[in-house]
Order: sequence, then structure tokens, then C-alpha cells
Amino acid sequence: MGWIFWIVIGAIAGFLAEKIMKADMGLLMNIGLGIVGALVGGFLINSLLGFGDGEGLIESIVVATIGAVLVLWVVNKVRERTAA
Repeated sequence: MGWIFWIVIGAIAGFLAEKIMKADMGLLMNIGLGIVGALVGGFLINSLLGFGDGEGLIESIVVATIGAVLVLWVVNKVRERTAA
């Protein structure tokens, strides 16, 4: 699948993660977060559970969203520590 597909998946995953975590971020941050989340989610699903080839649209969105939620959680924790 092409890079435009992954940008769209990243935007969707970032948006969903933003809503799940009740964060307030912009479109570019959503795309970046979703792309990083797709990488993190894909790595975790593939290495820990041994499946997840990322071929299906829904599977890709779910995996990317899980990864984006994890990345957003880590970012929030780092921000809390630096603010304190």
C-alpha cells in the first residue's frame, strides 16, 4: 500500500486516539501521532502476538489506533513529568 494510504490511516488513527484519550491536538499532530502509532502498534501486534500483516483497512486502523493511544499516553506522561 502506498504512502498516501498510510497518511490517511495515520490521520484516522490519530483522530480516534485523540478522542479516546480526550486530548486536544491539531490535524498535523494527529497524522504524525497516527503514523508513529501505526509503527508502534504494528510492531507490538506482530512481535507479541505473531499476527497482523496490515493488509486490511479495518485491521490497519485498529492497530494504528492502539499504537497511537499508547504513544499519546507516553507523551502525556512525559509532559506531566516535565511540567512538575
